[in-house]
Amino acid sequence: MNSFKKLAGDTAIYGMSSIIGRFLNWWLVPYYSFMFLPGEYGVVANLYAYAALFLVILTYGMETSYFRYASKSRNRALVYSTSLISLFFTTLSFVLAAIVFRDSIATLIGYPGHSEYIVWFSVILSIDAFTSLPFARLRLNNRPVKFAVIKLINIGFNIGFNLFFISVCPKIVQSNPDSIIRFIYSPDIGVGYVFISNLLASLITLVLLLPEIIQVSPKFDRQLLKKMLHYGFPILIVGLAGMVNQNIDKVLIPFLMPAEENPLFQLGIYGANYKLAVLMNMFIQAFRYAFEPFFFSRENGRDDPRVYATIMKYFVIFGLFIFLGMVLYLDVIKVIIDSKYHEGLKVVPIILMENLFFGIYFVLSLWYKLKDMTRYGAYMAIIGAVITLIINFLLIPWMGYMGSAIAIFVCFLTMMIISYFWGQKYFPVPYDKRRIGFYFLVAMVLFSVSRITGQQPAMVKYLLHTFFILVYLFIVYRSEKTEINRLFSHRKKK
Repeated sequence: MNSFKKLAGDTAIYGMSSIIGRFLNWWLVPYYSFMFLPGEYGVVANLYAYAALFLVILTYGMETSYFRYASKSRNRALVYSTSLISLFFTTLSFVLAAIVFRDSIATLIGYPGHSEYIVWFSVILSIDAFTSLPFARLRLNNRPVKFAVIKLINIGFNIGFNLFFISVCPKIVQSNPDSIIRFIYSPDIGVGYVFISNLLASLITLVLLLPEIIQVSPKFDRQLLKKMLHYGFPILIVGLAGMVNQNIDKVLIPFLMPAEENPLFQLGIYGANYKLAVLMNMFIQAFRYAFEPFFFSRENGRDDPRVYATIMKYFVIFGLFIFLGMVLYLDVIKVIIDSKYHEGLKVVPIILMENLFFGIYFVLSLWYKLKDMTRYGAYMAIIGAVITLIINFLLIPWMGYMGSAIAIFVCFLTMMIISYFWGQKYFPVPYDKRRIGFYFLVAMVLFSVSRITGQQPAMVKYLLHTFFILVYLFIVYRSEKTEINRLFSHRKKK
C-alpha cells in the first residue's frame, strides 16, 4: 500500500508545478482574449500548434528511452550523458537550419514578412527539447520538489514578461515617449511579444538546469545510443502522431476553411475555448509525470496487474469529477474570457471528454512499454492520426472548428478501445469495467439532465448543478469507501 501513497504523494508534488503552474500560465488565455482580437490570438494558437509538433520530433522519444535504460542500468550517468550529447547536437543543427531557411519557412506556413517568428521558435523549441532530459533525470532520481520549483519559475517569468511587454511597456511609452523603454519595446511587434516572453523564460530555465547538465562527465556510448534510438523511434512516432491528433486541427483550419470565413479569427475562438479544458489537461499531465517512473520501477511486481487496475479506476473517477465540475459551471467559467470568444463554448464538453479518453489511453498503454512492444504504440498512434486527418479534411470545410473537435473525440475514443483489447492480449489487467462503465453512465446522465435544467434561473440552476456534483461524489463514496480506507490506511500489515 506504500506504493499507492508514494504515487499519490509524487502526483501531488508534480501537480504543484503542473496544476498550479499551468493554472497560473492558463490565466494568460483570458488575458490574451481581452488584449488581442480573435484573429491575433489565432496566430498564437497556430504557431504553438507547429511548435508542439516539432518539439516531439526534436526529442525523438529520448525521454522515455532514458527512463527505460537508466532504470535497468548500473551506469545511469552514462545513459544520461549519451542522451544529453545526442540532444545537444540535434537541437543545435535544428536552430542553424531554421535560421538559414527562416524566410522560406515563414512564407510556407503563411507568415511572409515575419521570419523572426521562425528564429524565436527555433530557439525556444531547441531549449525545451534539450532541457527535457534534465527534467527527466530529476523525475527518475525522485527529486520532484526541484522539478516543481524550476517549472514554476519558468511559468512565473513567462507570465511576468507577457505582462511587462503587452501591458506595462505600452503605457510607459504612451505617457513618456522618450523613456528608455523605447529601446526594448516596439508596438509593431504586437502579438510577437507572446513568443519573446516564452523565449526569455526558456533561457532562464536553461540557466537553472545547468547544474544538472554540467555535473555529469561527458561520456558517449555509440552502441547504447543506437539501442536507445531503436527503442525510442516508435515512441517518436507515437508522440508525433499524438501531436497530430491534438494539434493538427490548429494547423489545418487556416488552410481548409474558406477565406471569407476568416480562418484565423475562427481559430482564435477555437483555441481560446480549447484552453478552457485546461483543468483536465493539468490533472492528466501531473498524473503522467508520476505514473511513468512509477510503473517502470515496479514492472516485476507480482501484484502489478491489480495495482494498475485500481489506478485506472480512480483515474477515471477523478477525470469524470473534473468533467462534471467544468461543464456544470461553464456559465461561470466563461466570464474569464472576453465575450467575443463565447460563441465557441459549445466545443468545451467535447474537448474535456476527448482529453479524458486520452488520459485513459495513456494509462492503458503501459503494456506495450513494459513488454518492449513500442511498435504497437506507433500502430495505434498512426491509426489515430489517420482518423484525425480524414475527419478534419472532411468536416473543417463544412463545420469549421466543431469538425476539429469531433475529429479528436473520435480519434482518442478509437485509440482507447484498441489499446484496451491489444493490452488484454499481451499484458492482461483485471480492470473493473463494470464499475468504470457505471461511473461513466452516472456522469453522462447528470450531464444530460443539466442540459435540461440549464434554462432555469441562475440561482436554481447552480443549486441543481451543485446537487448533481454531490450525487456523483456520494455514489463514488458509497461504492469505494472500503477500498479507499484500505489503500490509504496508515496501519501496517503485521
